Amino acid sequence: MAKSTPLDRRGFMKIASTYGLTSTVMAAAGIVGPLTLEGVGKAAAQTAAARSGPAEVSLKFGAAGFTEANLKIQESGQLWFTQEMEKRSNGAVKIDFIGANAICNQGDCVKKAQQGIVDLYSASTQNSAGSAPYYNVLDFAYMFPSRAAMHHFFYSHKSEKLFREPMRKLHQVQFLYTHCEQRGLMMGKKYADRPLVTSVDQLAGTKNRVTGTQLGRIAMTLLKLNPVPIAWEETLDGLKQGLIDGAETWMGAAAYANMAPVLSQAVDLRFFAGTEHTAMNLKAFEKMPAKWQDLMMEVAFDAQQYTQREQERALVEIVGAVPNPGPNTIFAKGNVRVATLSDAELKKAEQMCSPEFQPKPWEEWRERLNKMSGGSDVYKEIYAIAREIPVNAPVSSVKPNRWWKA
Repeated sequence: MAKSTPLDRRGFMKIASTYGLTSTVMAAAGIVGPLTLEGVGKAAAQTAAARSGPAEVSLKFGAAGFTEANLKIQESGQLWFTQEMEKRSNGAVKIDFIGANAICNQGDCVKKAQQGIVDLYSASTQNSAGSAPYYNVLDFAYMFPSRAAMHHFFYSHKSEKLFREPMRKLHQVQFLYTHCEQRGLMMGKKYADRPLVTSVDQLAGTKNRVTGTQLGRIAMTLLKLNPVPIAWEETLDGLKQGLIDGAETWMGAAAYANMAPVLSQAVDLRFFAGTEHTAMNLKAFEKMPAKWQDLMMEVAFDAQQYTQREQERALVEIVGAVPNPGPNTIFAKGNVRVATLSDAELKKAEQMCSPEFQPKPWEEWRERLNKMSGGSDVYKEIYAIAREIPVNAPVSSVKPNRWWKA
């Protein structure tokens, strides 16, 4: 029997140089079980052959730090979306998937899309807010009571007027779909020997990494969490070196970024949105023939459902983002304890930092975003949409809806 060679980065790049990076990434993503040099090489050859026909539309997808490996941890659907577009168009639409921060990173993918360097991009809306400030509209503290409420909003027809249309007008961004989690604090090893966090008061005075979102900083300041702006790519080192006590992010992101070995507690604070989205340069979208625009929206609709289903599964089965994670999950193996706060404690945190209870610190940004939206009271309206479903509704109960169709 021939010996199988485990796939390493050098072997991966060798295959990619022969069959192309996108075909190799797609091939690796489709393999169940251990990745071997021989297995990925064979699959990449088959994938490349299937993708070899002439393309009517060619697009470049800058997918920040995403790879075939970490997209099995955080199921935010970027590779699935890419494969479905090519498959359903019978190869007429070709997408060059460039992840692993090779062409853009969390902070600049949107900027490179606006500049036309990439056509599609994927990053968190919070990191993208530095270059496209209307993304901040998603980041009011405790505007979304649950992940289910977030999915409900992104499926809603009302999200067109309140969010997607302003993104097109202001930032030339065609927002396609997003994964939905809620942000908490991922605490470093300083909290390994401390009791499990049960109150926001236990976190007061800590120093924590914050994303590019300006609104996230308001919430953290009100919660006495001392926000420190650190690039996502530098956060792991900051935690390792003890430069910060914790990092403001969501649990799926902490797992896919290999933070578990330097974490001790994942505090489920749920204080604002965590949205790893996929979007497109508007001009590039509008240049496509109408039939491919229609297909892209249908695939985006299905990708929203993919993340709604698969990310919820991955949070339990792969990440271990639950109070008693399974033994084979990333959090269990890394000895990361999940700290869930009581409803009363979450309400206390909300009263400390949300616009509902502390309106003054939010006034300047609310006024700015209202003007950017064209005159809507965006916080009030999104807050109401998020509560059209029961607060405790499971994510699986949220009904998919084609948001762009009447």
